[in-house]
Amino acid sequence: MWKYIRHYLFFAVIAGAFMIGEVMMDLIQPGIMSRIVDDGVLGVNNGGISDLQLIGMLGLQMIGLVLFGGLCGSLNNVFVHISSQNIGNEIRKDCFRRIMTFSFPQIDRFGTGSLVTRVTNDITQVQAFVSLFVRGMLRTSLLTFGSMYFMFRLNRHFGLVVLCAFPFLVGVIAFCLWKANPLFAKLQAHLDAMNAIMQEDVSGIRIIKACVREVYEKLRFGKANDKLVKTQLRTLIIFAFMNPLANALMYVAVTVILYIGAYETGTGSTTPGIVMAAITYTTQLLNGILMLVMLFQNISRGITSWKRVKEVLRSEQELADGSGDGAAAKEGEIEFRDVSFAYPESSQNVLSHINLTVHKGETVAVMGATGCGKTSLVSLIPRFYDASTGTVLVDGIDVKEYRQEALRDKIAVVMQKSELFSMTVGENIAWGMPGADGASIKSAAVIAQADGFISSMPEKYGAAVAERGMSLSGGQKQRISIARAVLKPAEIFIFDDSTSALDLKTEADMYQALKKSHPYSTKIIIAQRIASVRTADRIVILENGSILACGTHEELLESCRTYQDIYYSQIGEEAESI
Repeated sequence: MWKYIRHYLFFAVIAGAFMIGEVMMDLIQPGIMSRIVDDGVLGVNNGGISDLQLIGMLGLQMIGLVLFGGLCGSLNNVFVHISSQNIGNEIRKDCFRRIMTFSFPQIDRFGTGSLVTRVTNDITQVQAFVSLFVRGMLRTSLLTFGSMYFMFRLNRHFGLVVLCAFPFLVGVIAFCLWKANPLFAKLQAHLDAMNAIMQEDVSGIRIIKACVREVYEKLRFGKANDKLVKTQLRTLIIFAFMNPLANALMYVAVTVILYIGAYETGTGSTTPGIVMAAITYTTQLLNGILMLVMLFQNISRGITSWKRVKEVLRSEQELADGSGDGAAAKEGEIEFRDVSFAYPESSQNVLSHINLTVHKGETVAVMGATGCGKTSLVSLIPRFYDASTGTVLVDGIDVKEYRQEALRDKIAVVMQKSELFSMTVGENIAWGMPGADGASIKSAAVIAQADGFISSMPEKYGAAVAERGMSLSGGQKQRISIARAVLKPAEIFIFDDSTSALDLKTEADMYQALKKSHPYSTKIIIAQRIASVRTADRIVILENGSILACGTHEELLESCRTYQDIYYSQIGEEAESI
């Protein structure tokens, strides 16, 4: 954590200096109070005659010290918050930057809910840890040991009483922390699980309502929440027992001090003012101990959260960047050389021994049964995953040799699921090209067959899109996603079943417009409908992760039984003559 603390150490040191000032004012006051009682009220050193002038003078002095201590405390808070909030800000930004470099498998391993918890709740706990350490730990330490020091200065016997009670207090705190500390990791894990359910249910609220599963999801969320509350309650119960025990020990110490004070006052070896000051110091010590209890609870939780945040910060980028920018003569060419692929932590290949070359400007369609590896195949091109064996080349260069940014600049991908952001329609289209002007955005929308419905909106391209595009239909979301890809000056276009919500005419018009506007760009189309792929230059049929056949629509109709089955099941024998 030093990496982050050192940048704001100056503010933390200033905060510490002000804290010393605040605590010193608290430690000085019991001594002044003892003088007010002994010399001002009882007149112990003045033949039993009260000194009102001394009471007024010392009272004003105490008021001044209280005001100065309050100012120091306020300034301490200001500088503590400056340091802790900035440290939290830096950690949160670094965490998010690191998450943005994660590969898909890394995100899957952490889980979206867990990552959200780490970037929000865990870093908030770390901020509180820094704040409490700078302010609370310093104050508690100064107050505890300062009170004991002044107690010894007042009366050695009083100091020894408190010193004897101190090990028992530390033992109680250590035992409770030992019991509670393992629960903090469980607490954050339960919070991860609850956040994951919350995210899933909010994202999938439509299907939940469609399937009338609200009651089931309420129960599922309730169980996760109950585990969280149960763990939290166990932690609170442990500390609930600790506070009375610490109080009891300190009040035993106060009782012993009163007993010794009564005896020594009777013998004249001490005064009532000193006894009162000793009780005040004991109370301050008790407050310091109780504050220490709270501090250790929060610091233990903060350390647990820091470990979880550190897992994110120390996670290495699995897909190491190459050094090339991909400047080559073969623009838009893709080649798979004996490529096999299995997902991380799985021993079963999704793709096996794929050999395929897609030339510049060619349109290649990929078809096959669900789960045959179509999406996995195209995911290797922009290097969302790395091939287990074999080589994937773009423009004649191994994709592992590219800088990932340079590689993905060459490629425009339209995902199976349309991802839209909470911004305007125009901003969503320009997401991959932030500097695009209005004319370019409109032109991309025209190619994607989206301009018609966008222009019919009251605010046109300035219309706001609801979260995850909830205000739009499936076909509208797909066309905006396609427009986003078309706007990008890419060498390669990948359409991963991204026209499934479009009618056949709109889809055909879109592909025709795309071919006209980007004649030299390579296009890979994953689709389930024959009508979507029949005009492609070549059609690849995947079966169980291997290439079963490759050819034109006419060639496959003659030679590939699987393609024939798909064709007749969708179009029917009567359409063969069309």
